[in-house]
Amino acid sequence: MVSGTRPYYVAVDNEEQVFKAAYRQGMSIVLKGPTGCGKTRFVEAMAYDLDRPLITVSCHDDLTTADLVGRYLLRGGETEWADGPLTRAVREGAICYLDEVVEARQDTTVVLHPLADYRRQLPIERLGETLDAAPGFGLVVSYNPGYQSVLKDLKDSTRQRMVAIEFGFPAPDVEEKIVASESGVSTDVAAALVRLGQAIRRVDTAGLREVASTRVLIAAGRLVAEGLGARTAARAAIAGPLTDDALVAGGLFEMIDAYLPDDNVRQGD
Repeated sequence: MVSGTRPYYVAVDNEEQVFKAAYRQGMSIVLKGPTGCGKTRFVEAMAYDLDRPLITVSCHDDLTTADLVGRYLLRGGETEWADGPLTRAVREGAICYLDEVVEARQDTTVVLHPLADYRRQLPIERLGETLDAAPGFGLVVSYNPGYQSVLKDLKDSTRQRMVAIEFGFPAPDVEEKIVASESGVSTDVAAALVRLGQAIRRVDTAGLREVASTRVLIAAGRLVAEGLGARTAARAAIAGPLTDDALVAGGLFEMIDAYLPDDNVRQGD
């Protein structure tokens, strides 16, 4: 049983119905959307609603098949097998979430194929056995299409085994509620941060690595809730993470000054 309260997530469209329908059918799911738009929080909320444990893996270049499936370890002078997170999820009937799956090598993600289709099986070559997924197991992966390249993309053979759910940034009124709820700032401050975020998303410049995500807006709000001025908070939590280019940062600072109140104007004033 999943304990605690439901992770805060506001549905934008029909993503919750699609996810739950696919899960009930034993289908694997791929979440596509920009960084910081709420994909991970969405999976946490779905695991809560479905009353399933969630095992999350943050994928990276060095992730190997053994990291996912398991390996033999030397313990107390004896060799023992240790399940990896994917194998634990298969055995326990948990939801396994592979965050930013395209960061992993393609020879690693191939292990997902028999799990992602009708077989729902995980071959473990080192043990010489094949595991059938326990009831309740679900496979979910995510990636940011904005980072796609020839070298970092899901293989067609992988993506065609999955149901896709597209994510974007929420509508302004929804995003304001999210920022206010997650950071604890007033609705006025949340609205100002969201207006700033929308303005940054409209900027077209090569020096901007990413647009302002809901995540960085929440981070700025949390700093404001701690007593920092809105402009100081935004420079630290929004402009700083988005670029190292001094010229681009200067432009962002100007936008922050235009959209947010002076630091002498406190929350709620």
